[in-house]
Amino acid sequence: MSSRAITLLFVALVAAPAAAAPRVVIGPGTYRPLFPTSPGETEVAVAAFALDATPVTNADFLAFARANPAWRRGRIKTVRADRDYLGHWAGPLELGPRAPAAAPVVRVSWFAAKAYCAWRGGRLPTEREWELAAQASATARDGTDDPAWEERVLAWYAAPTPTVLPAVGQGEANAWGVRELHGLVWEWVYDFGAALVASDDRGRGDADRAKYCGAGAALARDPGQYATFMRLAFRSSLQARYTTANLGFRCAADVPPTRKER
Repeated sequence: MSSRAITLLFVALVAAPAAAAPRVVIGPGTYRPLFPTSPGETEVAVAAFALDATPVTNADFLAFARANPAWRRGRIKTVRADRDYLGHWAGPLELGPRAPAAAPVVRVSWFAAKAYCAWRGGRLPTEREWELAAQASATARDGTDDPAWEERVLAWYAAPTPTVLPAVGQGEANAWGVRELHGLVWEWVYDFGAALVASDDRGRGDADRAKYCGAGAALARDPGQYATFMRLAFRSSLQARYTTANLGFRCAADVPPTRKER
C-alpha cells in the first residue's frame, strides 16, 4: 500500500463519529507568516495534517452535548464560556429555528471547541495550519497573489452576519478540497492569539518600537494582505471563554509522516 493510501486510510479512521464532516489532507506546505517572529522567519514549513472539509454543524455539536452533559448550555462552567454560549439554540438539547441542524455551530467558546475536537479524536488546527489551508483559492494552493480572490474574501468580511446561518458545504471547494474557510463563519484555532503577541516588541528586542497606532500594519510582512491582518486581529481580540454569533470551528488531526518525510 502506498504512503498516500495509508494517509487517506488514517484520515478516514480519525473522522469518527460517522456523522462528522470528512477530513482531507492538507500539505505538507509552506506558510509565510504575516507577522514573522524574527526577521529570518519569512517561511514556515507546515507538516501534513488532516482538516475537516466543512465547519462543525449544530447537529454535530448537539451529539457532543448529548454525550457530555458538562458542555450543555446551563451546565458549562462560567470560566469556560460566557453567558451567550449556544444562546441561539431553543434549549440545552434542542436546536430550534435559529439553529438549523446543517448550519455551522456558533456561540461556542474555545474551550468547548477544543473539547469537541478531542471527543472526535482530533484537535483544533494551529493558526499556521489553518492559514496554510485558507490561503488556497479554488484554483491555486496559494491564492494570496490573486487580487480578485482577495477581494472576494474582503467582501464577505464586510457583509453582515445573517440571523440564521446557511448550511455548510454549499461553498466552493478550494484547491485542497476544503470548503468555507472564508464566507460562512470565523473559526477558532488552537493558538488564536499567538500571531500578534509573538510579533510585538517583546519578540523584536525593542521595547518601544511597536507602541504606536498603526504598528500592526507597519510591522506586517505584506501590508497588502489586509484580509489576513483582519483575521489575526480578530483572533487576538478574543478570550478563550468568548462566544459570538459568527464564530465557529472545525477540527484537525495529525497524519503519519510518509516514508519520504521520515
